[in-house]
Amino acid sequence: MLWDKVSGLYDIIETVYNGKVYQGLGKTVAEQIEQTDIVLECACGTGAISKYIAPKCRHLTATDFSKGMLRQTAKKCRSYGNITIRHADMTQLKCRGSKYDKVVAGNVIHLLDEPYAAVKELERVCKTGGKIIIPTYINGASGVNQLAVRLFELGGIPFKRQFDMDSYKKFFQDAGCKQVDYTVINGRMPCAVAVITKQQ
Repeated sequence: MLWDKVSGLYDIIETVYNGKVYQGLGKTVAEQIEQTDIVLECACGTGAISKYIAPKCRHLTATDFSKGMLRQTAKKCRSYGNITIRHADMTQLKCRGSKYDKVVAGNVIHLLDEPYAAVKELERVCKTGGKIIIPTYINGASGVNQLAVRLFELGGIPFKRQFDMDSYKKFFQDAGCKQVDYTVINGRMPCAVAVITKQQ
């Protein structure tokens, strides 16, 4: 799997190209986490967000489809005793509904064949009144960002969708999400953080 192959270099690539956003993302997501929260993180990658969530919550289950990425998360978060690391497909989570206070899926929606199915699954496992936190890079028409997207695609990482802020908001409207707040982390490739409050 491609993600297994790049897992050891992923942090370096992100830091060199988009360090301000990459490092700020975990802090921004962690602002949504409370001490009593049971949290699920999907597509945790190398644990770049996980390491900020774990010290703030009661328990974190960090999942990814790539076992190579999970090994990186395990290394990065080994000092925390409240984290479970598990292989999982975020479109078919094997757990009961309404289990988690917060559900996080960072920088993955634009890579999925069925992103709406993923959002529905994240909503399913989140408690009513809980929050689904979905950060995603937004590209717009910037020549620099389009070049970066092209380089990712040449490396075997295809972007199934590209968002600007307007199309990102429309994506969640089309997904039927009613209460969504947005924060943007600015940098070379900005990241929009959508925070969906699960309704009754």
